[in-house]
Amino acid sequence: MAGPIEQFALTDIVKLGKIGGIDLTITNSAAYMMLTVAVSTVFLLGGARGALVPGRWQAAVELLYEIVAKALRESAGEHGARFFPLVFSLFMFVLVANLIGLVPYAFTVTSHLSVTFALAAIVFVTVTFYGLMRNGLGFFRLFLPPGVPPLLAPLIVPIEVISYLSRPISHSVRLFAVMLAGHITLKVFAGFVVGLAGIGAVGIAAAVLPLAMTVIITALELLMAVIQAYVFTVLTCTYINDAIHPAH
Repeated sequence: MAGPIEQFALTDIVKLGKIGGIDLTITNSAAYMMLTVAVSTVFLLGGARGALVPGRWQAAVELLYEIVAKALRESAGEHGARFFPLVFSLFMFVLVANLIGLVPYAFTVTSHLSVTFALAAIVFVTVTFYGLMRNGLGFFRLFLPPGVPPLLAPLIVPIEVISYLSRPISHSVRLFAVMLAGHITLKVFAGFVVGLAGIGAVGIAAAVLPLAMTVIITALELLMAVIQAYVFTVLTCTYINDAIHPAH
C-alpha cells in the first residue's frame, strides 16, 4: 500500500516536448488545476441563469458570490469592488481544488507549496503595484502605523517591511500546511483500516476505531476545505485594503 506521502508525488501524464527550452509536459498537478477551472466554470455558468425564483444551484452560486462580496466590502470598502473578479476567482479556485482533493484517489493541488505560493504571489504583486499607482510614495505610510512616536520609527519600520515582504509566505504556507497535514492524517488512519482488516476477524473488529476516526477526519477535512478558502480570501481582502488605504 502506498505511503501517506506518495499521494503528493508529481507524475507526467502527457509529454508535449519542449518549446524554447520550456518543458510543456502536463503533470497530474496541471491536469487537476485545469479540472478545477473547468468545474468552477461549469458550476458558475450553470448557476447564473438569472431565474426569477432561483433553484438550489443558482442559490448556491449567489450565496458564494455574496459571501465574497461582503468580505471585500467589509475589508476594503466600496473602492475594493474593482478587485472582486480577482478575489472571487481565487476563492473559487481554492475552494473547488480543496473539495476535489477530498475525492478518493484525486490529487490535491493546494497541498503543493508551489501552487499556493503562486496564488499568494499574484495577490502580493497586484496589491503592491496598485498601492504604488494609487498612492505614490504615500503607499509607504503603510510601514509606519499612525500614532507611532518618531523615536520608534527606526525600529517599527524595518519590522513592518519584513512583515510585508513575508506576506506571500504566510499567505501560502497556511493553506498548504493545512491541506498537507490533513491529507497525511487521513491517509494514515485509512491505512490502519486496510491493514487491520486484512488480518482476519480480530483485525476487522480492531479496525472499527480507525474507521470512525477516518470518517471524523474526512468531515473535518471537508470543513477545513471551506474554511481555508474563506481565510485565503479574507486575507486577500485585507491586503487589498492596505493598498487602497495605506494610512489606516
